[in-house]
Amino acid sequence: MAVTIQIPTALRNFTDRQGEVAVEGATAGAAIAALADRYPDIRQHLYQDNGGIRSFINIFAGDTNIKKLQGLDTPLSDGAVLMLVPAIAGGGR
Repeated sequence: MAVTIQIPTALRNFTDRQGEVAVEGATAGAAIAALADRYPDIRQHLYQDNGGIRSFINIFAGDTNIKKLQGLDTPLSDGAVLMLVPAIAGGGR
């Protein structure tokens, strides 16, 4: 299945400055793994040492966070769009 992954600005240094990357994957996990295989430097920013996705990385399939679906096992249809959204913290004193 062809899937488009939207890459946030903060992670584009690891995808040759690409804002969108087309990959193959029948599930969210397979698509994210394909992204990490193509751009190995992004892997450490997405995955924990145990292989899970870092807690501050949210992945949306359409308008829904995959954490509310089936997580990395969330099935994707051909032409699906995934959006990586890292949590932002900090600011005030």
